[in-house]
Amino acid sequence: MREVNYEFSKFVQKKKPVISFEIFPPKLDTPIESIFGTLEQFKELKPDFISVTYGAGGSAKDRTIEIASKIKNEYGIESMAHLTCVGHSKEEIDALLKSIRESNLENILALRGDPPANQPDFDFSKNAFQYANELIAHIRKNNGFCIAAAAYVEGHVNSKRLKDDLLYLKQKVDTGVDFLVTQLFFDNRIFYDFLDKTSSIGITCPITPGIMPIFKADQIKRITSLCGASIPAKLVIMMDKYGDNDDDMRKAGIEYASEQIRDLIDNGADGVHLLTMNRPKSTREILINTGLLR
Repeated sequence: MREVNYEFSKFVQKKKPVISFEIFPPKLDTPIESIFGTLEQFKELKPDFISVTYGAGGSAKDRTIEIASKIKNEYGIESMAHLTCVGHSKEEIDALLKSIRESNLENILALRGDPPANQPDFDFSKNAFQYANELIAHIRKNNGFCIAAAAYVEGHVNSKRLKDDLLYLKQKVDTGVDFLVTQLFFDNRIFYDFLDKTSSIGITCPITPGIMPIFKADQIKRITSLCGASIPAKLVIMMDKYGDNDDDMRKAGIEYASEQIRDLIDNGADGVHLLTMNRPKSTREILINTGLLR
């Protein structure tokens, strides 16, 4: 069995849920220091690891590495840097991998990535690596990194059939993935069905559910339109009821996410990856609600 630096399997073997957060770098016109106070608050919540996202088209790649490095080397929390194919030559990817390694980072979430915001018709075939599995294979050659990849419980938005998307996922895993993190979803039954499907095609690595709390109704409608996640009737009713009041919507969203997480843990999920939207206060409330604050 391949050895990895990030001891995900040991977290699972401890029989406690692996709690991780996703955060994003500040916009390029905002000082990077603006996120440091947020990191201090997240540190108090004692996550097992924190992942740092990558701007569309690789726009925040340097900030991703700098923030992930600070999390690992100054706050003492395991971190995971996102890395995408979009807009990068092989030489640029190698330079980023070198920077990640020199920053004492061991974990990478390898993604195809989103096109630049101003290029909706971006040609992915012009990348050095067109698909995530190609990037994963290249990273694996460097050895030493633990590689995570994305899983889409309802299929990738650009995939015509879920069956095909599952085969692409199997291809990614077989290329060298150590664990998977799912795209957001709002109906746990879809996740459980997805686990059955992945198991049936021989995917055996850990699959961590990604949960995004709903803070604003219009925001979640925009995000789901981009990623293809469905909105169950219960959630539609909730957004209709509270959507015009930001505070009520936030409270209802926190309770909805808490209910999702409680059900996932009760049904054997190894952990949860919280898409925090850089909101430590709301993240704390969710952890308290679910009994996961350590």
